Amino acid sequence: QVHLVESGGGLVQPGGSLNLSCACSGFTMDYHNIGWLRQAPGKEREGVSCISSKDFSTYYTESVKGRFTISRDNAKKTVYLQMDSLKPEDTAVYYCAAPMDCNNYAAYYTGQGTQVTVSS
Repeated sequence: QVHLVESGGGLVQPGGSLNLSCACSGFTMDYHNIGWLRQAPGKEREGVSCISSKDFSTYYTESVKGRFTISRDNAKKTVYLQMDSLKPEDTAVYYCAAPMDCNNYAAYYTGQGTQVTVSS
């Protein structure tokens, strides 16, 4: 059974940083692309970032390019999302998702999500 558990969310001031983690179990993550989705209040869920299984290629939605960094540690079965220069519009529930199509951020499973609030 696929299990994705996010952590690391919280309240941060604009310009601050957070590092989200996603602990993966129930599948061999080495063979799958994994990524992050987010859903802001009143908005549809959107793809944020994806990292491939083969060569660790990374993909980002335009609004987070240059500010967010996705990485993975297959030995620790964990995926990370380092978020810097956070803006109020980054406020959302962030979901880990796998397996993910990095071309369109479609994913089969998601975790429960972790709340990120950017506010002064």
